[in-house]
Amino acid sequence: MLHKNFDHITDAELLENYYQEKDTALLGTLLQRYTLLLFGTCLKYLKNETEARDAVQQVFLKSLTEIPKYKITYFKSWIYMVTKNHCLMMLRNKNLIVELEQQAIPEDDEVKLELQFKEEQLNFLEQAVDELNDGQKQCIQLFYLQKKTYLEVCETTGYSLLQVKSFIQNGKRNLRILMEKKGMKEHE
Repeated sequence: MLHKNFDHITDAELLENYYQEKDTALLGTLLQRYTLLLFGTCLKYLKNETEARDAVQQVFLKSLTEIPKYKITYFKSWIYMVTKNHCLMMLRNKNLIVELEQQAIPEDDEVKLELQFKEEQLNFLEQAVDELNDGQKQCIQLFYLQKKTYLEVCETTGYSLLQVKSFIQNGKRNLRILMEKKGMKEHE
């Protein structure tokens, strides 16, 4: 296979050529330009070289499916945000797993009471989420429960980024109000 040298071609030109030709080699070239930036970003967030390398590969794979869906103007900014969001999601999921593991081994009655209280809070929260309007409910569930990024919520719902952010912000405020009405304030 003959490899072309794309060093003289800008990111924007590579993207434009990809959108016209659908040649994944062009995307490969573009992604390869930013391998070190992505690795550094992943390492900064994940603090583990192996996890950072895996994350870069996952971002590359995700990019191959996402780039055709969007008209990207500034590739470097876009790929950086995708990478950052991916790392944050990994950290969020890792923290959730650690929290669940810690809660799965109740040591005494106080821990059992704390777990019971958290379960009651979750039940109240589920009821409160059901009381939100459809847009708020859908965006809150996708963003917080399914751990989707803002862009993934936009893609799933068809809402604009501004609408998604507004639904999430207003939904959080309405949830807090509903929880206070139900008497579920922060546990002391």
